[in-house]
Amino acid sequence: MRRKDREITDKKVIEDFIKKEQILRIAFYDEGDIYIVPVNYGYSYDENYTFYFHGAKAGRKYELAKKMPNVGFEIDGNYSLIEGQEACDYSATFQSVTGTGILSLVEDSAEKIIGLNAIMKQTTSKNDWHYSNEMLEAVAVFKLDVDKLSCKAK
Repeated sequence: MRRKDREITDKKVIEDFIKKEQILRIAFYDEGDIYIVPVNYGYSYDENYTFYFHGAKAGRKYELAKKMPNVGFEIDGNYSLIEGQEACDYSATFQSVTGTGILSLVEDSAEKIIGLNAIMKQTTSKNDWHYSNEMLEAVAVFKLDVDKLSCKAK
């Protein structure tokens, strides 16, 4: 990170930020193109972060997850405009988490439930949900095992 004065290394501060945000952006490399998609997410933390998100079992995101598992990701928030007298005096406060990891599709029903409950907890603060076998079969659950993560704020 170029601006070490903006780097956040406190694990509690990072977790509190990830816990309150709602959108994670996944960046795929697609044969020379970059494809970025925003998703709702849930996560678990045990020495490293694991993010979960869901989608259809079809489409570009699904096909890229199978084809190219190395991805980048980003979460941002805490944005506030700082006004100035002139255009170049304007600035903003923010916080962001960026990183890389390995993406996989969850096939096991028990792990799908873990992932879906993590997503629902992020959205509703409740993580005890029931999913029919038909729902579990129809949905694609993606698992992102993070290998690099950094956080910064201004």
